[in-house]
Amino acid sequence: HNLEMKHLPGADPELVLLGHRYEELQRVPLSDMTREEINQLVQELGFYRKETPDAPVPEEFQFAPAKPLPILLHPQVPTTDGKTPPKHDKEEHPDL
Repeated sequence: HNLEMKHLPGADPELVLLGHRYEELQRVPLSDMTREEINQLVQELGFYRKETPDAPVPEEFQFAPAKPLPILLHPQVPTTDGKTPPKHDKEEHPDL
């Protein structure tokens, strides 16, 4: 669940972990790993493996392995012209 495989001809296989805003968090090369090692890694990372492709995913795993990120609040600092810049919604993502 929440894992997608894309075959890219000629590319070395790697696991690319993305954040909830689709930003790249980490790349893990898979070339030297066996299928069993890759399955173990994915399980250790918190991905849920369904019993069958159409099996329901328990509620606690719906967004797994995503972990909530701390929200950093930045104070509004006036610009050089003395005006406070407009607030932007940090949760908004232009691609969603």
